[in-house]
Amino acid sequence: MTGKLAVVTGGANGIGAAIASLLRERGATVTVFDREGDPPVDVTSRASIDAAFDRSGTPDLVMVNAGIAEEEDFLDHTAERWDRILAINLTGAFHTIQAAARRMKERRSGAIVLTASTNSYDGEARLAAYNASKAGLLGLVHTAANELGPYGIRVNAVCPGLIRTRLTERHFSRPEVLRDYFRHIPLGRGGSPEEVAQACVFLASDAASYITGATLFVDGGQMASKFGTWSEDTADFIEGRWRLR
Repeated sequence: MTGKLAVVTGGANGIGAAIASLLRERGATVTVFDREGDPPVDVTSRASIDAAFDRSGTPDLVMVNAGIAEEEDFLDHTAERWDRILAINLTGAFHTIQAAARRMKERRSGAIVLTASTNSYDGEARLAAYNASKAGLLGLVHTAANELGPYGIRVNAVCPGLIRTRLTERHFSRPEVLRDYFRHIPLGRGGSPEEVAQACVFLASDAASYITGATLFVDGGQMASKFGTWSEDTADFIEGRWRLR
């Protein structure tokens, strides 16, 4: 990544911070677009995004990671919450990709990686807006990969499962919840932001030069498991993960 200019949206915390850190470790110059940044960048505002790209310069790599998750029962889901989540997670991603690609196309190269989710594929309860936004990201990936490929711009996505971040910490502090949740994950545990970052940086690198329009699960095998992998007959839940006896 030496000599590459990278932009990471939502890079102040969690997965985004891990991506930014790994990119810097690999030699990239990294600019973070985040509401907690200085100056702050609001991905729901096209003017804010364009101004941020004007300051940072034309990127070689863009990590579209900004997102939020809020729970609410489907029948009680407010229009205001729906609009807010879609504005950040999906519309913000569209604006970021379009603004970046318009700058990238002149040099006929670039890589864009979106942080989608296993929820792009399933309907986890109480997360209607989040699920819809993450499913929509895959539509963006496929369309952008198709239209931007002629300019040498690759567009891919990672789909993390349950990753330990500030947003999910409340789940990781409840062993009784993790015991049942991780029963359906072949690796028997949750993931770390650093593990997701490794996948993102791979997709952005020249090692993935013939990969575009693809999604890469970073979920410990969760989406490959239908009826559950782990059983008390052969394993124990110890220190937050399942282990064979």
